[in-house]
Amino acid sequence: MEDKDHPNDIDGYFVCDLRRLASGELERDLNLLDPKKCWTWDPAQRRPFPGDPKRQLPMWHSYHVELYPHVGQLSGITDKYGNELEFPSAFRLSRNGTPRGIVQLLRGSP
Repeated sequence: MEDKDHPNDIDGYFVCDLRRLASGELERDLNLLDPKKCWTWDPAQRRPFPGDPKRQLPMWHSYHVELYPHVGQLSGITDKYGNELEFPSAFRLSRNGTPRGIVQLLRGSP
C-alpha cells in the first residue's frame, strides 16, 4: 500500500495455491521465467535502496514491483479499527483509510 498520492512502484497480490507456495514450486517456476531470478518473499533477501532506509525485496530492485502470493492469509496491514486485513481488503484502502481503485488482471484462455 502506498504512503503518498503518487507512488513510484506497483504493489499487488495474486491468488495462488498454498501447496505451490509452501513447496517453493511457485518461486522456482517464476524464476525460470525471469532472467533476473528475483522472485522471492524471503525477508532475509530484503536490502535497502540507496537513499531510502526501507528494505525491499529483489523484485522491487529489479522492477519496482512488490507482488505477494495470497492464499487466504492476513497481510499485516490493519484497517482504521486495528483489524488485520487479507490482501484483497488491504489493497482496496490507502494508508489513510480512504478507498482506492485497483486493477484486476485476469488470465486469458490458452
